Amino acid sequence: MSSSSKKNARTPKNGQKAPTNKKSPAASSTTGRRLAAVGAGAALVVAVVAAGLAIAKGSGGSDDRDDRAKPAATASADPQQSLFDEAERMTSRREKDDPLALGKPDAPVVLVEYADYQCSFCGRFTRESQPELIKKYVDEGVLRIEFRNFPIFGDPSQRAARASWAAGRQGRFWQFHDELYAKTRKGDALAEDKLVDLARTAGVGDLDRFRADMKSDASEEAVKKDQQEGYRLGVSSTPSFLVGGRPLAGAQPMKEFEAAIEQARLVKAAKSPQDAKDSAKPKGGPGA
Repeated sequence: MSSSSKKNARTPKNGQKAPTNKKSPAASSTTGRRLAAVGAGAALVVAVVAAGLAIAKGSGGSDDRDDRAKPAATASADPQQSLFDEAERMTSRREKDDPLALGKPDAPVVLVEYADYQCSFCGRFTRESQPELIKKYVDEGVLRIEFRNFPIFGDPSQRAARASWAAGRQGRFWQFHDELYAKTRKGDALAEDKLVDLARTAGVGDLDRFRADMKSDASEEAVKKDQQEGYRLGVSSTPSFLVGGRPLAGAQPMKEFEAAIEQARLVKAAKSPQDAKDSAKPKGGPGA
């Protein structure tokens, strides 16, 4: 990674690799058949997204190229747009009652974030960029934000990820999420008792249930699902984003998110003019 990318994204230290799952031969065979069923088209999408994340991470969010500043000129002409559309279809869940999502399920643009709770750059995004995105786009019905737990820094990250899922079981995911990212927390600051204290501060009502949910098989599976989705796409650092299926990596300045959202919005408008008119109308209140 270039020096500029280190300022915007976190990667595992000391050569730490993505966790591997030990499976029985039968399970491995089933997985192999599923991967084969994905097909060459999906494999191409993954390759394009992985390459896009690498390029975005390498850019460090420091360039002011005209193609970033003027998305309208290239939104419908991008030869890779069909691949970004497919990436969005593959990753945007749009589940109505998803506690790890903000905004309308049918919002024109979906931003998917892959993040680790020990990542200081993820915290920067949460504290600085996310509130602006919510006010400018989520509350207006234009954007939906879907969070994915992507713990890559060991047991404390895994614990925090599972705890955030547990908080979501009681409708307090975002409050707990914001408490975790209110400052950089690492290692012992993410011990179980510390996480319970944060849950109490975040308004989680049943702390015994919170503890049980955090240590449950269901929480492990939920986090693993998010994590494996990220690895399949080629995510290797945090935070990483897909905006309308288009990759964006690192703690980018607000203008980069705005340009990506406007570009995705224009693409959507070109496909569905009436939807674009409806999404442009002011909406009252925060996203569901």
